[in-house]
Amino acid sequence: MGPRAVLIGAPGSGKTTVGRLLAERLGVAFRDTDTDVETVAGKPVSDIFVEDGEERFRELEAEAVRRALAEHDGVLSLGGGAILAEATRELLAGHPVVYLEVGLSQAVARVGLGSARPLLVLNPRSQLKKLMDARRPIYEELSTVKITTDERGPDEVVDEIVKELGG
Repeated sequence: MGPRAVLIGAPGSGKTTVGRLLAERLGVAFRDTDTDVETVAGKPVSDIFVEDGEERFRELEAEAVRRALAEHDGVLSLGGGAILAEATRELLAGHPVVYLEVGLSQAVARVGLGSARPLLVLNPRSQLKKLMDARRPIYEELSTVKITTDERGPDEVVDEIVKELGG
């Protein structure tokens, strides 16, 4: 059957916050593939990037997404870059994929400029803009529902997702 909803989007789009609320609203479990990766690796995502490299992280992430799509029937949140793997994009076909769109200023405010996110270390605002610009077309292509999160509270976003998903 698969997840009731798969959330994708840039860092700061609200995938974890909205995902937890959505799962609660739907009466299902919430799962985050970044957490799955950390559990398997036994260390935080930032340490995986530093100690093992981005390529190793992406391998762990792709496997975490594959497992979660096969096992989880609740709300699933993917890391912002999970959609970069072709295998992941193929696996998402047929699932209800919700793209949480966020503007740069909102993403920066939510992520913070002193971010511990590994891909945003040097110049967070510039790096985030590059990531968002590069990934936006992929997010849009994969999504069955697109929700703008700027200037909206998580409850309002969840309300719209529930409406768009039909209940």
